Amino acid sequence: MNWRCSQSHEPLDLPGDPMIAERLALDGGQPVRADWLPFHRPTIEDDDVSEVVETLRSGWLTTGPRCKRFEEEVCSYLGTKHALALNSGTAALHLALEAIGLEPGDEVIIPTYTFAATGEAVLYFDARPVLVDVDQRTLNLDPHAVAAAVTERTRAIVSVDIGGLPCDYDPLVGLAREGGLALIDDAAHAIPARYHGRMIGTIADLTALSFYATKPLSTGEGGMLLTDNPDYAERAAIMSLHGISHDAWKRYTAEGNWYYEIVAPGFKYNMTDVAAALGLRQLAKQDRLLAARMAIAARYDAAFAAAPELEVPFVPDGIETSWHLYVLRLNLDRLATDRAQIARALAAENIGVSVHFIPLHCHPWYRERYGFTPESFPTAFHEYQRVLSLPIFPAMTDGDVDDVIAAVGKVIRHYRRS
Repeated sequence: MNWRCSQSHEPLDLPGDPMIAERLALDGGQPVRADWLPFHRPTIEDDDVSEVVETLRSGWLTTGPRCKRFEEEVCSYLGTKHALALNSGTAALHLALEAIGLEPGDEVIIPTYTFAATGEAVLYFDARPVLVDVDQRTLNLDPHAVAAAVTERTRAIVSVDIGGLPCDYDPLVGLAREGGLALIDDAAHAIPARYHGRMIGTIADLTALSFYATKPLSTGEGGMLLTDNPDYAERAAIMSLHGISHDAWKRYTAEGNWYYEIVAPGFKYNMTDVAAALGLRQLAKQDRLLAARMAIAARYDAAFAAAPELEVPFVPDGIETSWHLYVLRLNLDRLATDRAQIARALAAENIGVSVHFIPLHCHPWYRERYGFTPESFPTAFHEYQRVLSLPIFPAMTDGDVDDVIAAVGKVIRHYRRS
C-alpha cells in the first residue's frame, strides 16, 4: 500500500529559494525580515572556544580527563550517580538496551511520536519496537496505551520527553515496577527539565541524553547515559569502548599500563575530550540558557494564546520543560490551507521553522514491515499534521522574537478561513 501521511512530508524551503517570493509573497508586500532567521543557532561564547583551544593544546584529544570531569559534573548537576559520556544520544539508547540484556524477539514499548533513533536502537537487537499512541495535550507517552501494550515478551518501556517536556512518570514508573520492566528515558531534549521537582536523569532506570548541535546542551555531536544502577553503569562503560575492561583509556596515563582485556564484543561509542571541553562550558551555563528560552516561550504564549487559529504548548502543573522546542499547533479547521503551506509562507518571510516529528508509523520501513496505516495511531497522526516548531534559541534578540511573532501573525491572517 503506497500512501503518505500528508503533503506535509514535502521538505521545508531553504533560504534563497527563488520560488518562494514569487509563489508566496503575502499582501504584495516585503517579507517581515530582510535576512534569514534560522530555526536554531547554537550559543557558542568565548569561554567555550577557550576551553576547546586549551584542550587542543593539551595534547589529549580523545577520551580522557575532560570526559571524566564532564561525567562527574553532570552527575553533580542532575543528581544522578553514574554518567557515561558518549558520541551520540543514539549510542546511549543502544547501550541502555544492551545493559538490560535485550535479546532478539523481546519487545520494547516506545511512542510512535518520536525521532528515528528511539525505534532503531531497539531494532539493533532484532527485538520488536511496539509502537503506542501519545497523549493529545503533551505528545508524550500515554500511560493507558502503554499498559494495554504490555505482553509477556515486553522487556522495557522507552519514554520520550518531546520538546523537553517530561512524560507523566508516576504511572510509567508504576507500570515498569509492576511488570518487572526497565524504564529507559530518551531524554534527548530534556536537560535540564524537572518532573515534580526531580531532575530528568534521576527518574528512569537509565536515561539517554543527546548533545547534538541543536540541543540545549551541545557538544556538536555527543550524548550521555545516566543511571543509579552500578551494574548497568559498569556494563555500559565496557561496551562503549570495544568491550575492553573498564577505564581502558588510563593505559595512556601514568596510572595505567599497556595491558588490557576484551571481555565482550563491544562498540566504539566513546566521547572525545574536545567534545567534552565544549560540554563542560555548556553545562556551566545551562540555567542561564534555560532562562533565555523560557523568556522567548513566554512571549510566544502571550502573542499566540488568544488566536483561535493557533494552540500554544501545554505544560502540566508541577512539570518544568527545558523548552528545547516551542511546538505551535495549527487549528487547521480555521485555516484555508495546510501546515506545509504555512511553513513555506513563513520561509518566504525569512523565518526558519521545522516539524517535530513525523511519527514512526508514517515512515515506509515501519508501515511496510508492520502494516501500519495513518489511523493506526490516530492521536499521533492527527497532531503531527498540525505541529510547527518555531525558533527558540538563547542567541535570539528581542527583535528576532518580534519578527517571528509578526511573521506568524501575518501568515495566519492571510490564510484565515473567512
